[in-house]
Amino acid sequence: MSRPGLLERRTGWIPFALLMCAMLLSFWPRTAAAAAGDEGRQAAAHAPRSEAVIAPDKDGTYGTDPGTLSGELAESQTEELSLGQIEQFWNKLKNDYGGFFPEGEAPTLRELMFPKDGEGWSVKDVLLALARFFLHEVLYSGKLIVTIVLLAIFTMLLETMQSAFERQAVSQVAYAIAYMVLLIIAVNSFRTGAGYAADAIAGMVQFMLAMVPLLLTLLASTGGVTTVAVLHPVIVFMVHSIGTVIHLVVFPLLFFSAVLHLASTVSERFKVTQLANLLRTASVGLLGAMLTLFLGVLSIQGATGAIADGVALRTAKFVTGNFVPVVGRMFSDAADTVLSASLLVKNAVGLAGVVILIFLCAFPAVKILTLALIYRLSAAVLQPLGDTPIVQCLQVIGKTLVYVFAALASVGLMFFLAVTIVLTAGNASILMR
Repeated sequence: MSRPGLLERRTGWIPFALLMCAMLLSFWPRTAAAAAGDEGRQAAAHAPRSEAVIAPDKDGTYGTDPGTLSGELAESQTEELSLGQIEQFWNKLKNDYGGFFPEGEAPTLRELMFPKDGEGWSVKDVLLALARFFLHEVLYSGKLIVTIVLLAIFTMLLETMQSAFERQAVSQVAYAIAYMVLLIIAVNSFRTGAGYAADAIAGMVQFMLAMVPLLLTLLASTGGVTTVAVLHPVIVFMVHSIGTVIHLVVFPLLFFSAVLHLASTVSERFKVTQLANLLRTASVGLLGAMLTLFLGVLSIQGATGAIADGVALRTAKFVTGNFVPVVGRMFSDAADTVLSASLLVKNAVGLAGVVILIFLCAFPAVKILTLALIYRLSAAVLQPLGDTPIVQCLQVIGKTLVYVFAALASVGLMFFLAVTIVLTAGNASILMR
């Protein structure tokens, strides 16, 4: 065999050996990293729970909660948010009703968003505060019920003793004067209750207009851009429309219905109860239609936007993690952490907003229910003395105040569900990824 052929045969294995070495070297870092990761996971699994951590905290100690990183990011993001308008509503509620809560004070807005262990509110505390406020309103309105009952008894005595006077015209005039005074008190009470409801609805509308932009901004930070684009004009339009319709249409219809019912109790010949019932039915029907339309539109739009955002987030995560070399998976995991923190902030702001909405609605609603209870109780006490027009008048005012309460509760329910739909849409888009 020639010398070149022999040399070629002896050195032909060198390229193959170099190729194998290169392949081994290429796999070596990955194997080392995997081994290090396996060792770390095994150590964390065999170690006590208080030592299974990722990184030390700022003070050099190690945390025990695996979700501490997202929680710290959420609190740091919250400190940079502009919560001035929302905090104004909360401070006003604390000044007006904070004394009815246990220990005579309510937490700050930050504590409401991120309650510490043992410092959060319970449903029992809220119900206890509402019960205290109800008793306060009953005692405060005690003078009203005493005035109504005494005046009603006086008018009944005048009506009974009309035949004892020689001049019945004098007793009729006295009865008419007393009855008109009672009507004026009843109408003023209705206007007071309607004023409570109108102020509460105006406050809820202003609060929604202050909170919705912040909530939608946080929703966009979690990737819900499509949901924000769809819901923002719908929510703003519907909130304005509901407040305007309730104030300019529903409450006037209820007021005219009450006035017509009262006018029907004055005269025995001319009755307009059917027209009064028609106005009341129209107001209730309009309220129900707005509730159905509002919730239907928000639910459909929110679900559609959540699906689109979920698909977009899932696609972006897949593309980033699989097609971006070296740092793609790391970037995807970091983005997940940031999105989780933004989700916590959004949910915390939304929870605080829901609590403020409930209080903005609940305390005025208790006032209205107290007035309605006073008039219904007065009618029940006076009915054994005779089924006179006065008893009917008290029943009308009490029933109409219940409808005012229903209107306020419906608006509060609509706004509560609107915030819930926004929060659910953001959570659904995150879960779909």
